[in-house]
Amino acid sequence: MAAGLSLSACAAGGFSLEKAEVDRSLLTGTVASNPQAPVDADRLSDESTIRNAVSAADINGLGTSPLAWANANTGSRGAISNMIEHKENGALCRKFTASRESFDGVSLYQGEACLADAGAWRMLAFQPVS
Repeated sequence: MAAGLSLSACAAGGFSLEKAEVDRSLLTGTVASNPQAPVDADRLSDESTIRNAVSAADINGLGTSPLAWANANTGSRGAISNMIEHKENGALCRKFTASRESFDGVSLYQGEACLADAGAWRMLAFQPVS
């Protein structure tokens, strides 16, 4: 009988939905409405490959012929054309158009690479042609 009394005491003092309130001590976070686009590692790798091809090109020997490029790491390939050499603030630069064929389609880009202080080439622009 003692067990029956203790069980009824637990049931009588239980949780009541009528007395439930919002727990204001809990904090939640939000998700940014404009998350940054993920970095496309294949595109960046292809951009570096194109930059290297542009920097190593013999413009005088090329003439108007396109320069083929391929990236063994990504499987992408394409051609660089309309390469023009000029000086930008005293630095040697090359503007160009590049095609990129990859698993996600074919794209055309306008780019510009310039020779930096330490003798390395830096891509200043590489934008899709719309």
